[in-house]
Amino acid sequence: MVKNTKIWLNYIGGGLISLFLLYSIYHQVVKQAASLSPGVCLHTGPPVFLWLCIGLMFVNTSLEGYKWFLLARTVQPIAYSRAFASYLAGVAFSIITPNRIGEYPGRILYLGGGNTFRFINVSVLGVMAQLSSVYLFGMAGLIYYNIAFPAFIAKMALAGCLLANVFIIIVYWRFEAWVPAMAKIGCLRRFSIYGRLLNRVSARRQAAILGISALRFAIFTAQYLFLLRWMNVCMPLAEGFCMSALFFWVMAVIPSVALTELGVRGAVSLFLFRHFSDNLAGMAAASAGIWALNLIIPSVIGSVLIARMKWLS
Repeated sequence: MVKNTKIWLNYIGGGLISLFLLYSIYHQVVKQAASLSPGVCLHTGPPVFLWLCIGLMFVNTSLEGYKWFLLARTVQPIAYSRAFASYLAGVAFSIITPNRIGEYPGRILYLGGGNTFRFINVSVLGVMAQLSSVYLFGMAGLIYYNIAFPAFIAKMALAGCLLANVFIIIVYWRFEAWVPAMAKIGCLRRFSIYGRLLNRVSARRQAAILGISALRFAIFTAQYLFLLRWMNVCMPLAEGFCMSALFFWVMAVIPSVALTELGVRGAVSLFLFRHFSDNLAGMAAASAGIWALNLIIPSVIGSVLIARMKWLS
């Protein structure tokens, strides 16, 4: 294909997908905003809580970009800025997929090149690290919930969360067992060679990736607490942290599409935090705020970056 034609097709393809994602974001934000109890007057507290939440958004995104940088550079040399841009592009792709499963494919697609399967392998480590953090903090929330509000379904959820976390940890730390397992499966045998790449990921780097994942979870749990406090939904710090961690665990378990999950977030927050406050409007607004800060704003930036992607090499 003529070089100039490829350049134009790259610009057109990237531009069209970028416009589609931006339109999807705009349409769904307008739709979700209209569903938030119109006419309700919200009484906010000290603005310092809002500014803390916004500041933590930058810390949160920077940490995830650095985590992806640590993983991606085991595949090929890469600058942090490019790894961070691919992370934002992945967020943009994730908004139209169930439970945000399109995030890592979006990152890999943005980076391009011939290392797709190698990126997939290291991506699995990133997913496992984040899942482990979600289930670990979720388990803490479930322990508190079982103590404060004992119920059979809560006990079953705690048992399931514990088993899932043990499984995830074993898979994460024993990744070298994947290669022979893949070699035994006919359709995956030809990809098992890429699994050897995981041997480049040292235990120290694995620990760093797991630590960053746990820190990120603690940060957006704190963000949620700050937003709730700004919306005058007051609760004890320890109990609030546990319930916020439980909130994010439930959101990870319930199937949803990122662009339509605001309603689900609102329902879950009302169910969990009604034990502490009757400020239902504040709870819904805080859920919308955390959704906008950690998902919508990065996805808008990522959608713009997608216009610069090279779809044809």
